[in-house]
Parts: sequence; C-alpha cells; structure tokens
Amino acid sequence: MARRTNVGKPLTLEALGRKFHFSNMARQFGFQLEHAKIGCVKLRMKVQPRHMQIHGVVHGGVLASLADTAGGLALYLGLPQGSRAATVEMKMNFLEAVQKGTVFAEARILRQGKYLAVIECDLTDDRRKMVAKALMTFSVGLAKTRSHSR
Repeated sequence: MARRTNVGKPLTLEALGRKFHFSNMARQFGFQLEHAKIGCVKLRMKVQPRHMQIHGVVHGGVLASLADTAGGLALYLGLPQGSRAATVEMKMNFLEAVQKGTVFAEARILRQGKYLAVIECDLTDDRRKMVAKALMTFSVGLAKTRSHSR
C-alpha cells in the first residue's frame, strides 16, 4: 500500500476551501467561507426561508450548526492531515432572534491539547450585533486506518 506523503502536514487554506466546498452541511444550509487562518475561521450564512422555524426566525439548530462548522474548521486548519476531530460538548447562548440578513460565525481556538480542544464562536448579524455565543469541546485524534483483513 502506498503511503500518503501529506499525512502529518497541516491543511493549507486551499485544501480547507476544497474540503469545505464538499461539506454536505455547508451546502445544505448555504454556509460560505469568509476568512480562515490557523486557529480562526469566519463563515457567513445569508438567511433564507429554509432556515426559519415556525415563529419566523432562524432556527437555533441552524445557528448551532453554523457555529459547530466554524469551530471544526478552525481546529482542522492547524491539525496534521489525517487527523480527526469530533464535537463532544457544545454550549450555546442564543442572545437575539434573527429574521433576515446575514449571520457571521467567527470561531477561535481557546486551548488545544493532545486529545481535546476548546473553541469559542461568536455569531453576529450584519449590523455586527452578537446574536449567539457558543463554547465547544472537540476530541482530537489521528484517523484510524482501515484494515483490509477480517
């Protein structure tokens, strides 16, 4: 089996953009990559009818998905390729209802250890008013290779 030469190297911004482009969650909800650097990612989402709950505001689950996606990307950018990360805990404060416009999610790594990373994410509207705040913990590890033997 051939060895991958990029294992162990961090993702480039270009590679992150390609991965993000093929993300089902990003496509389904219309998330767009606004800015990325190691430890910090900013996404945007133009509010659409599909994001709304029955009271005419963006559903909290959509905002949580936006924060979680931004947090995961901020973490992945600095991890060696072949690494995996998964959200193990998330606390979300919803501060303002969002009815229209654009929501921005800016995620920053607060602390990254060998097995866990803590990330915060501020969600703001297009008037720069904070509408939600998330604090997330991700588990971090190397991807397990699949064994072809049974």
